[in-house]
Amino acid sequence: MSGTGQSGACASLIVLRDHAIAISAIIACMLLLASTTGALLKLRFARGHPHEVIDNLNARIRAWWIMAAILGGGLWSGKLVTLVMFAVISLIAMHEYLTAGPSPTAGNWINWLVIFAVIPVQYTLILFKWHIAYLVFIPSVVLSTLAIATFALKQDPARCSRAYRLSWGWTVSAFCIPFIPALLTLDVPDYAERNVLLVVFLVLVAQASDVLQYVWGKLFGKHPIAPAISPAKTLEGFIGGIASATLLGTSLWWMTPFTIAQAAVVSLLITLLGFASGLLMSANKRQRSIKDWGNLINGHGGVLDRMDSLLISAPLFFYWLKYGWAGP
Repeated sequence: MSGTGQSGACASLIVLRDHAIAISAIIACMLLLASTTGALLKLRFARGHPHEVIDNLNARIRAWWIMAAILGGGLWSGKLVTLVMFAVISLIAMHEYLTAGPSPTAGNWINWLVIFAVIPVQYTLILFKWHIAYLVFIPSVVLSTLAIATFALKQDPARCSRAYRLSWGWTVSAFCIPFIPALLTLDVPDYAERNVLLVVFLVLVAQASDVLQYVWGKLFGKHPIAPAISPAKTLEGFIGGIASATLLGTSLWWMTPFTIAQAAVVSLLITLLGFASGLLMSANKRQRSIKDWGNLINGHGGVLDRMDSLLISAPLFFYWLKYGWAGP
């Protein structure tokens, strides 16, 4: 590498370090503020007694500390560690999806053998930046093979219903979730060595939208949006949460390749699509008569309960960057 190239790489790493410190400080301050607020609410309104809303909020805050530490540790450890971490998340998500509810669809050991083979293939395609192969592998190979094996060979209505659930599980766990670490593989001009900040931006805006919708809804919510699917989601919570999270994303434009206006637009899209995919997964849970996908994360349910706001927004964000900034 030439002296100029080495200097450029060093400068990029210095910028990344400075951004990483700033982002870590911002997240830590937000969590400290949330923890302090939760403690004060508990002291002021609960007075040492159980309180459903405040106790739920504090449980969420404690879980956010753990989630931030795990995600942050993985992201700052490098691309390979991050991909492995998200591969494990995909496997856990697939397990939750297939085993949740009174009628699990996990199937036999052959099904799990396929799952443990396919998901690593997906992440390997991402690692080597074979984006086209990654995009078509699940829809064109896995799901089509499943459809042929189920509909053409078995012709059993019960198996068809199970295959539908299995197909959706593949889509959610092995196709949508990997779009998050796939952001690390994009070649965005004038943004070298800083792709990790794109992951932080996406996750922060999507998760903040979830949290702020919950808070606004509990404070001011009176008009449910979809009471049969998710009674806790209200119009007031939707408006307040979307607006607040969009404002947050706009204020973080400096850590992205976007202008302020572009950051505002993409933040709004992330929050809106996060709300839509959250409703979609809530409807799926209601169909199975379950409250949460799992209990892995205290105060947050399972992995899928935390990933639901990213299932549509992550692919959109990836395509926004790939074809708007990185190029085809």
